[in-house]
Amino acid sequence: MLSTLLKPTGGMATVNGHDVAREPIVVRSSIGVLPEDTGLYDRLTATETLQFYGGVQGVEQPKLDQRIEELLRVMNLYDRKDDRVGKFSRGMRQKLALARALIHDPDVLLLDEPTLGVDVMSTRAIREYILDFVKQGKTVLLTTNNMHEAQMLCREFTIINKGVVRASGTVESLEELAKTRGLEEVFVNLVKSDASVSD
Repeated sequence: MLSTLLKPTGGMATVNGHDVAREPIVVRSSIGVLPEDTGLYDRLTATETLQFYGGVQGVEQPKLDQRIEELLRVMNLYDRKDDRVGKFSRGMRQKLALARALIHDPDVLLLDEPTLGVDVMSTRAIREYILDFVKQGKTVLLTTNNMHEAQMLCREFTIINKGVVRASGTVESLEELAKTRGLEEVFVNLVKSDASVSD
C-alpha cells in the first residue's frame, strides 16, 4: 500500500507528506522499491536495465549515465555492466535490483527481505549501502524475518503477528515490554503471549 501497488482498505497513509491514495504518482517519484522477487529482465544487460528504469523514472541524460556508473561501481557490478542479467547469480541480481530502486535518488527506500538467499559478500555490500543511504538523511522501511539483520540496520521496529501490530519501538523499549534481551527473543515472547491469549 505504501508503494501504491495496492489501494488501502481503510485508514490513511502518507509518504513524504503525500497521501498514497490521492497522490500515488508523487509518492512513486519519491520512493525506491526492492521487492522479494527482483522481476528483472534476463535479456537486458545491467546497463540496459538501469537505462530503462531510469527513463521510466524520468532521469535525464547525462545525469542518468553518471548515476548508472556510480551505482554499478558501488554494487561491484561495473565489470559486468554489459552482461545479460540472465547470467547473473542471485546476489548479483539482488544488487542490480537495489541499484534499480535507487536510480532516481529517492528519499524513501522500501525493502522486502533484501538479503534473502544472497551470498555473504553480497549481503555485506547490500547492508553497507542501506546504512550509507540512511546516513544521507533518507528513510528505509525494511520488512524481514531476520531479526539479526533488523537489529543491525534499524533504529525502530514494529512487530507484526498474523497481520496485527503487536508492538513498536526501539530495541530497548521492546526488551522492556517483553522482559527479555535481543530482538529475536522479544519477537518469540510476544508471539507466545499472543498464542496464550488466543487459547
